[in-house]
Amino acid sequence: MRLTLPAVLLAFSLLPLSGSAQEVSEPPTVVLSGVPFHITMLGGEGVGSVAYEVRTAAGAVLALGSVQARGETTASGLVVNSKADLPLQVTIGSSTHEVAPTLTPGWFSLLPPILAIALALIFREVIMALFAGVWLGALAVAGFNPLTATWRLIDSFIVPALGDTDGGHTQIVIFSFLLGGMVGIISRNGGTMGIVEAVTPFARSGRRGKLATAFAGLAIFFDDYANTLIVGNTMRPITDRLKVSREKLAYLVDSTAAPVAALVPISTWVGYEISLISDGLRIAAEQTPESAEVLLGITPLTMFFQTIPYLFYPLLALVFVFLTSGMDRDFGPMAAAERRAARGKGLFREGAILATDTSSHLMEAKEGVVPKWWNAGVPVLTVIAVVLGGLYTTGRANVGPDADLVQIFGAADPFSTLLWGSLAGCLAAIVISVGQRLMTTQECLEAWLGGMKAMMMAMIILTLAWSLGAVTQDIGTAQYLSLVLSDNVSPHFLPLIVFLTSAAMAFATGTSWGVMAIMLPVVIPLTVALGGPDVLPGGAQSFILLGATGSVLAGAIFGDHCSPISDTTVLSSTASGCDHVDHVRTQLPYALVVAGVGMLIGSVGTAYGLPAWAALGLSILALYLILKFWGVRISEEV
Repeated sequence: MRLTLPAVLLAFSLLPLSGSAQEVSEPPTVVLSGVPFHITMLGGEGVGSVAYEVRTAAGAVLALGSVQARGETTASGLVVNSKADLPLQVTIGSSTHEVAPTLTPGWFSLLPPILAIALALIFREVIMALFAGVWLGALAVAGFNPLTATWRLIDSFIVPALGDTDGGHTQIVIFSFLLGGMVGIISRNGGTMGIVEAVTPFARSGRRGKLATAFAGLAIFFDDYANTLIVGNTMRPITDRLKVSREKLAYLVDSTAAPVAALVPISTWVGYEISLISDGLRIAAEQTPESAEVLLGITPLTMFFQTIPYLFYPLLALVFVFLTSGMDRDFGPMAAAERRAARGKGLFREGAILATDTSSHLMEAKEGVVPKWWNAGVPVLTVIAVVLGGLYTTGRANVGPDADLVQIFGAADPFSTLLWGSLAGCLAAIVISVGQRLMTTQECLEAWLGGMKAMMMAMIILTLAWSLGAVTQDIGTAQYLSLVLSDNVSPHFLPLIVFLTSAAMAFATGTSWGVMAIMLPVVIPLTVALGGPDVLPGGAQSFILLGATGSVLAGAIFGDHCSPISDTTVLSSTASGCDHVDHVRTQLPYALVVAGVGMLIGSVGTAYGLPAWAALGLSILALYLILKFWGVRISEEV
């Protein structure tokens, strides 16, 4: 008998559900000596609860407890110190399981990201650098078998990273390809050149072009991925004509995307941040019962708004974008890049490996086409409108019609809406091109594919960056850094230490959201435990709690900005048509200066009672003076 697809699906649906037995769920593949880890156990079928215990190979008990039938529980804080402790024996009810992870010293967890970043900066070749970092991490996962590590690199990290729909990786790749295809079409139909000609009367100088890019970055506030790709691709032809280096464009794009999305309440970021603050307050209430009533009475949204003045890095990063653009001054490697471009020696350095290939004739206007700005403007506005509409409708469906805009956007499905928007933009570009008889359907398809091909290098880099992020998660890089950097914390230095810890974790792992998820539920209870009632809202030192909470968000964004393995850093290089390593190398000094000022005046100053508004004002003055006396105006040299 031939089974039809519905019959096969029905047959599978009648099988017992995966995980119905008493078993260990996703056992750790690597544990670090002396660093706490956890094991999750499933209760299996039946009713009531069953006991569990976790023992070392020598029989020492690491954890005891019970797990509900048809449920799961996690044994946390497990620590092993030598290979003699392994394999672990996990007994759940009547079943015993052996868990045999690879044991490595804690410092090893730092090596994969350090190797990738060092090789990328030294040799200016990011693909092989990322590949080496992923392989080194896979080596530990594979029990230090080099051949097995090579196979694990592909099947356990690269393929899962590319196919991760829950984390949005697959959606981001398709969104990027579709948006690249749209750019290919509007380049061929004269829309891109039309925008250049329309903006040229207003942006007649490099200074005005950079300011226009910065304002465009503020306008796309609802999502950092959409911000990066739309602003970079739209402004690149304009800044190219004005001889603004690709490195400077990538900096402008990167330094407005995440900071804006993290600050504006109607965005995909803020709902996520508020949910983590809520978790932190709940955990703090459980750990400090004497303060539980006050903690549970704090509205997470209100607390988020109160932390905004303490988000020194994202606020000052935006200010610095406008200072460097308005004053038309630069320093360090960025000044060298701007000098090269202004003197007509190239928008990017000789030998640069561009994240996006813009050299194809399919990325140029078709011969005989009259440039018109709306040929590009309508598709771009279509993307923005559909994404905004999608965020509202999906969020409203999840939280109900009575929720406010912040709740609605926080509960929205950003990845699906990005896909809808990019597809709508492609369709709008095709309809406009064919409807005006500027291009045939076949020519639109060719231009669409040409735009997608231009994104291939960036997608390879992005996939490897995600793979390295998965490696650092498996080998516990963030947990090790958190443990090392969080010892012996004084309440007054807590905001500074939290900022540095979050930044180091984000730099090493390439993710700001992951760092926030790890740090906020830890930092808020830690601050309350160390500071007592004085740090609670209304207390004499409430600024310490607000500063520490803000430092998690600010430090995560700073580390993400500096990291060559961050997805937003990769996408900024992609949208700007910039060599990825050159983008990191030129942006890093700017990010370090902004972070240094924010730490010294903001984090330390406010922890000792300096009002946040005064710290911001002094920080802006310091950045202005740094540019005034250290920066150079390239236009005066040319």
